[in-house]
Amino acid sequence: MRIYNTLSGQREEFAPLGGEVRMYVCGITPYDTAHIGHAMSYLNFDAVRRYLEYAGYRVKHVQNFTDIDDKIIARAERLGVPPKELAEKYIAEFMADLGKLNILPAHVYPRATEEIGPIIQLIEGLIEKGHAYVAGGDVYYRVASKPDYGKLSHRTLDEMQAGARVEVGEHKESPMDFTLWKAAKPGEPSWESPWGAGRPGWHIECSAMSLKYLGDQIDIHGGGQDLIFPHHENEIAQSEGYTGKEPFVRYWMHNGLLQLGGEKMSKSLGNLVTIRDAVAQHGADALRLFVLTSHYRSPLTYTDDSLEAAARGVERLRTAVTAPPPANPTASAETVAELAEATARARLSFTAAMDDDFNAPGAVAALFDLARDINRGREKGVGGEALGQAQQTLRELAGVLGFTLAEAEQAEAVAAQPFIELLLRVRQDLRKAKQWALADKIRDELAALGVVVEDRAEGSTWKMKR
Repeated sequence: MRIYNTLSGQREEFAPLGGEVRMYVCGITPYDTAHIGHAMSYLNFDAVRRYLEYAGYRVKHVQNFTDIDDKIIARAERLGVPPKELAEKYIAEFMADLGKLNILPAHVYPRATEEIGPIIQLIEGLIEKGHAYVAGGDVYYRVASKPDYGKLSHRTLDEMQAGARVEVGEHKESPMDFTLWKAAKPGEPSWESPWGAGRPGWHIECSAMSLKYLGDQIDIHGGGQDLIFPHHENEIAQSEGYTGKEPFVRYWMHNGLLQLGGEKMSKSLGNLVTIRDAVAQHGADALRLFVLTSHYRSPLTYTDDSLEAAARGVERLRTAVTAPPPANPTASAETVAELAEATARARLSFTAAMDDDFNAPGAVAALFDLARDINRGREKGVGGEALGQAQQTLRELAGVLGFTLAEAEQAEAVAAQPFIELLLRVRQDLRKAKQWALADKIRDELAALGVVVEDRAEGSTWKMKR
């Protein structure tokens, strides 16, 4: 298996550090409804994780929530709600969206606001080692202390400094230095620290969470190409500066960005198609097929026509795996053998494609080739074990990429189950902590998505509305 590593700029043989693949994927800032640009990233990394597990690896997958941020604070202020309530609302929405998309839940979903202790400890360590300094109640990372800063984005410090400047009110030693801790502003959420009340900067949380849940060095770090600089560059500087161990990440994987009408899809541009709307209109498997027919590192342009074409493709796969055997099998031994050979060939082609930097388009092509061979074999009278084995192989390999190939309603219920149960566990913790408003918010959001929650003495249960 070979993976393209953004750090080296080339494909490298995959050799994890230990018996468990440690994988961190940057999560969302929950201040608005998630869109299909988010879906593109998480569908790609879902396929990566699923294939690693199919290949026999144990994977520990961590994905964070940046649940305190300037955008959350500004939006909450406009809406007149507490920032935490706003973040919880969109976290619940996002988890439900992941369920609809049949994305495997991460093993841990840490939140910045719940990791303040480890974040402060990390910052203290960086100050102690000379990598960070306190200025005006803020704490900054001293970029000059890391001579190889810029190695991920392949730029020198001199090149980066050319366009950098110090904002009004900042007390940096250098324009390239970045914030680890922000001093509190009136009316904003804050936490006590050795440098006064404040909150963490954006980059530091991912280093703290990765170190806490995955250790000093990890195998795979994923995210969009827009995070290479400054976010992931800064993560490297923080993590390696703190631990003294290199590399912080063995394989940096970055997905291309989704475009709509030639522009990157983003909230700031206002050109969003929400995950919920796309799934309602085209189905989760169609959205997954649309994403996986393009290599994860390539940009992708969204159109309704492309989603409709993907939906037709999904139907071809679904028909191939569900078509009943012919009433009177009449195929010759040669024809039966041909289908058996096609089945074996499809598995080899699928594996070869995914071993080559998770080439999902090649793997998808193997699925369609097998679907075509199943249909041809069936037309020639192939039934029995040969047809059943071919259909089972197609269903299995499609499942490795996360396709359910089920009717929309059935697929939605199956895919949503682990996320609904995770949300109910979060809700149970909120009820124990007597945070009734947030617990009720989760119940109400689930109800809006068609999930009925029933609270009983022995615990909460759920069912889909009919």
